[in-house]
Amino acid sequence: MTKKTIGRVDKVDFPKLNLQQVDVKIDTGAYTSAIHCSKIIEQDNTLICTFESKGHPNFKSEHIIFDNYTFTDVKSSNGFKENRYKIKSEVIFFGKTYKINLTLSTRDDMKFPVLIGRQFLSKKFLVDVNLENVSFNNPNK
Repeated sequence: MTKKTIGRVDKVDFPKLNLQQVDVKIDTGAYTSAIHCSKIIEQDNTLICTFESKGHPNFKSEHIIFDNYTFTDVKSSNGFKENRYKIKSEVIFFGKTYKINLTLSTRDDMKFPVLIGRQFLSKKFLVDVNLENVSFNNPNK
């Protein structure tokens, strides 16, 4: 399989989350991918999530319900370990839909509501840090 080259940031769609043209940071230093979740309610073996961020106008959806979720430990760059919810979803790069695992995190103070980590990037993409929005600008390549 030929790997596509992407840049350090991009805009992608998350169709199952009803989110379009979301700013993402490609983070080869992170193993897992993370998405900002402004509100999480665990009720009757389901997660009810609200994806909304004041600083990102394209990052707003209605409540999304997940019947299938797990927990995972995520270690930050400062060594702090956090147990997070993990969901399965889909993301679109270059017009192609890929499955992706996302941990739910509070990223309100961050510039990007989504980090795409090595677990997803591996065997699919090469990262050129000099490029930006490669998938967004070439949706059918």
